[in-house]
Formats: sequence, structure tokens, C-alpha cells
Amino acid sequence: MTSELQPLMDRYSAWLKDKTSLRQLDDGWTAITTPYLDRHNDYIQIYLRRQDGGFQLTDDGFTIRGLEQSGCKLDTPKRQQLLRATLAGFGVQNPEGILKVHTSSQTFPMHKHNLIQAILAINDLCYVAVPLVASLFYEDVTDWLDLSGVRYTPDVTFTGKTGYNHHF
Repeated sequence: MTSELQPLMDRYSAWLKDKTSLRQLDDGWTAITTPYLDRHNDYIQIYLRRQDGGFQLTDDGFTIRGLEQSGCKLDTPKRQQLLRATLAGFGVQNPEGILKVHTSSQTFPMHKHNLIQAILAINDLCYVAVPLVASLFYEDVTDWLDLSGVRYTPDVTFTGKTGYNHHF
């Protein structure tokens, strides 16, 4: 089995290398465009520059800023806890909303991989946004009611004593 797997691993490594592009930017930064896709179906891009005898890798704030611009605020205690736990799991720092990691030449592949994994995991936090969670909750409740044989009326509006309408 290992002999069959090695050519597949070699092809994956070649694909990863072929689909990763580098572009030199100003001030010593290099843009690394990866073949991995974010939640917008765009290629994930990270940036690299020499710093303190090693390298700094960063997303330049794109990940968290993108979530917030899409309405997924990370300002609640629970979301902050999820963000911190995710970053800690990948060894990524988050000063001022910018994901970054410091690495050496020897640990570059692992840290680059961890930063990309952190970006992907943080992008998944958009799935805990209130409208989506409410929609999933509604779906779960209606599925349970159907499964349990409980009769109900979906999307009903009642007018209260005050004259205000209440939608359920």
C-alpha cells in the first residue's frame, strides 16, 4: 500500500508547488497565493518578510476584517473565546486583528501550514453568525416536531393585547 501511496503524495506535492505563486511586493514583503480556497471561493493569500533572523508570516488582517465586513462580529465573549482557542491550537498570534506567526527556515513549512489552517478555521466562525444559527435552530426544531408527531403552525403571526404583531 505504501508503494501505491508514494506516487499520490508526490503528485500532491507537485500540485501544491505548481499552484502556489510568489509575488514580490514593496518593503520586503512577498505575497504567497496558495491553492486553498476561503469561504468566498478566493485563493488564500498570505504575506512573508524577513524579520528578527527569521520570517514573519501574516494574513495582513484580511481574515478577521472579512468576517466582520460580512456581518460576523467577533466581539462577544464566546466568539472571542472560540477565536483565541483556534489561534492557540495553531500557534498563531492576533495583534490588532492581524493573524501572524514568526518562523525560521527550518519550521517554515509547518508554520505556513498552521497559518493557512488557522485562516480556514477562523473563516468557519461565520457559521456561528446569528442569522445562520437561528435558521439552523428553526430547522432542528421543526424536524424534531415532525419526527415526534407534534402538530404546529409554522410562520404564524399573532396580535397581542397592545395591538403589536408577534411573528413566531
